[in-house]
Amino acid sequence: MNAHHALTALPAVVDRETWRREREIVLAREKAHTREGDAIAAARRRLPMTEVTPVDLIGAAGPTSLLDIFAGRDQLVAYRHMWHAGKPIEGQCEGCTISIWDFQNPVYLEARGVSFAVFCGGPWEEVAPFREFMGYQVPWYSTHGVEDPVFAGDGSIACFLRDGDRVFLTYETTGRGVEQMMTSLRLLDLTVYGRQESWEDSPEGWPQQDPAFSWWRRDGRPVAQWTRPAATPVAATHGNHC
Repeated sequence: MNAHHALTALPAVVDRETWRREREIVLAREKAHTREGDAIAAARRRLPMTEVTPVDLIGAAGPTSLLDIFAGRDQLVAYRHMWHAGKPIEGQCEGCTISIWDFQNPVYLEARGVSFAVFCGGPWEEVAPFREFMGYQVPWYSTHGVEDPVFAGDGSIACFLRDGDRVFLTYETTGRGVEQMMTSLRLLDLTVYGRQESWEDSPEGWPQQDPAFSWWRRDGRPVAQWTRPAATPVAATHGNHC
């Protein structure tokens, strides 16, 4: 469904007091969900950590040590960006695109002593033009040729802690854990029609996207790329979601 689609299904219309009572029922569940999320975060803070071997990654300044990627801070959050080797800019992962597009400025992380970087599995000569095209300002590094899966790009988040010259992996996401960065999805979850994807539990008749159309990608490009001045229509491609 796009912004001009005729509405074929609507929620029931009720008076404001009835709406408030129904909203309070959902609110109670939301509060419980928030408290459980806080408890899970507390459990994360109590996880043990495992030491990793520092490596040099290729970035805008050439080979860069993992310790230097911390940029003088004690913690580092890295987004491990999937890469389709040899594919053009428009053929790169739309799932990773929405993740990075929704989070482009780590200033509040840095205020808490946490650096942010993107670790990408593609060779730097492919990654650098992509980063420039997208206008990303956060540092990117190529993990091409690095065998340790701690650094390999696969559409996930990894959290690191340094103690002097030693570096430890403290946490990493799998699967939908990467949605922590996808604020667009979080906001869609608040709307009446949600993400409009087939796996969601929605009322009968609620709009669903056409299986042949992905709202992640439009006219052959990840949607965010259409904000870039050099973006032009391309033949439809079917990249993999992270």
